[in-house]
This record gives sequence, structure tokens and C-alpha cells, in this order.
Amino acid sequence: MADTVLHQDVRTDATAPVDFIRRFVWKIAVATLLLMAVGSATRVMNAGLACPDWPLCYGQLVPSQQMNLQVFLEWFHRLDAALIGLSAIALVGLSWWYRRQSPPWLPLASAFAFFLIIFQGVLGGLTVTQLLRFDIVTAHLGCALLFFITLIAIGMALLPYEGTGTARKLALVSLSAAILVYLQSILGGLVASRWALHQCFGASQLCLVMNSHIAGVVPPTLATLAVLIMTWRTPAVHPTLRLLANTAGGLLVCQIALGVATFRLHLQVEPLTVAHQAVGATLLGSLVAIAVLAWRDVLSTPRFSPSQANIARG
Repeated sequence: MADTVLHQDVRTDATAPVDFIRRFVWKIAVATLLLMAVGSATRVMNAGLACPDWPLCYGQLVPSQQMNLQVFLEWFHRLDAALIGLSAIALVGLSWWYRRQSPPWLPLASAFAFFLIIFQGVLGGLTVTQLLRFDIVTAHLGCALLFFITLIAIGMALLPYEGTGTARKLALVSLSAAILVYLQSILGGLVASRWALHQCFGASQLCLVMNSHIAGVVPPTLATLAVLIMTWRTPAVHPTLRLLANTAGGLLVCQIALGVATFRLHLQVEPLTVAHQAVGATLLGSLVAIAVLAWRDVLSTPRFSPSQANIARG
């Protein structure tokens, strides 16, 4: 009995750093989702150049005299980004400090996330100095989403999980769905950064860009539905995968509804536009979470049963 208690204590001490890092990663991911929502609000409120300089705002850390709603949005967006950057540095430090108690891939994954946030900061500065050039703004969103899903992947990879051996097909389908949603999000960012919807309705320009985004809804929608159907039709699928798939299905319905409402109202209701991007990012994150767990299921499940392995060995 004493040996059992001692074994449990040792196991708890060994996994405590990993649990702490995982919780820390989730907090950074939530802050990143908030950052993208504030960035979307900054764009739809025409506040992208509310602070004419960078990295300071009107040459100050806190531009109290110039503060209004637009300046606050841009200033808070930069503040949140700076805090996330510091958190990314802390994540790298924790990963290397506890590298012996952590999976061997964690320090490299944390370093990759840190590289992404540095690159994101550079793109953020260029969006101001280059006066919101559409390709830089789109790349800024794409890098933010890539950083976000990297955090999701790290968090899900650190999650205690025992595969059931039933997610082999789901792994590839969920990964494909995540890629399609990511590409659709980038295309949506291009539509937003070029104001293609306004241009098409107002001057019949850039309608191809807008229509490409509308038609582009179909592939990720079908792929996400395929993920949902596969989890429903697999009785022995892990409950966590089933919960994530149901969440993705609900987010998909919400995202389509928000997209239709945003289109019909011609982007005149700013909260709808912000919610559309936030829900899209959350949908992407849920699909990445499914893909990581499904691939863990595949990699942790032996290809042969014990009896088959004995036969193979002769």
C-alpha cells in the first residue's frame, strides 16, 4: 500500500510541470483569441491608424490626452500583443527549464510559437508604417491564426489522453478540415483588408474576391460536417473527440449564420463582423484540437493485435 502511494506521489511530481505548462498555454491561447477579436474591432472601426506611430502611440506608452474609442482599440490591441509576446518568452523558458519532465518536442514547439509571435509583431508594425497595405494586413491575420492553432496543438498534445484505436480515418479528415478552414479564414481576411464587400456593392469592383470567399465556404463546411458524421457513426470514439466534434458542428452553424447576416447587412453592424471572425478562429481551433487527438490515437495504437504480432514473429 505504501509503495502504491509513493508511486502515485512520484507520478504527480513528474507530471506537475507539464500540467502547469498546459494550463499556461491555454491562457495564452485565450488571450490570443481576444487579441484577434480586438484586431477585428480595430479594423471595422477604422482604428488601424488611430496611433500614427509604432510601437508607441503618439510617442507615449499611454496616450491619455489623445484617448478616444479608436485610439483605445489600437492601443489595447498593442498592449495585448505585448503581453502575449512576454508570455511566449515565458513559455520558451518554462519548456527548456522543465525539458527533462516534458515531452522532447515541447521546447522546439515553444520556440516555433515564439518565432511566430516575433514575426507577428513585425507584421503589426508594418501594417502601421505601410498604411494598412492589404497584403500585410492579410499576412498579419494569417500569422495570428497560425500562432493560435500552434498553441491549441501544444495544449492538446500535453492533454492526458488514451486513444481507443477508432480515430484512424478521423485524423486525416479533421486535418483536412482544419486546413480548409484556415485557407478560408485567410481569404476572408483578404476580403476584409481590401473592403471587397463594400467595393463590390458600391462600385462593382473586387466582386471576384468577394464571390471567391462566398464559394469557398463549401469545402470547409463539407469537411467539418464529415468530421461530425464520422464521430457520430463511430460508437467507440473517445468522449473528448465526440465533444469537440459537436462543438465544431455548433460553431459551424453559428459561423454560417453570422456570415449570412454580415453579408445581408453590408458590414454595417460591427459586432457581427467581429463575432464572425472570432467564431471562425474558434472553429479552426476546435478542428485542430480534434486533429491532434485523432493523430495521437493513431500513433499510440499498435497496427497489430498481440495475437497478430505473435503470428508475424512466426
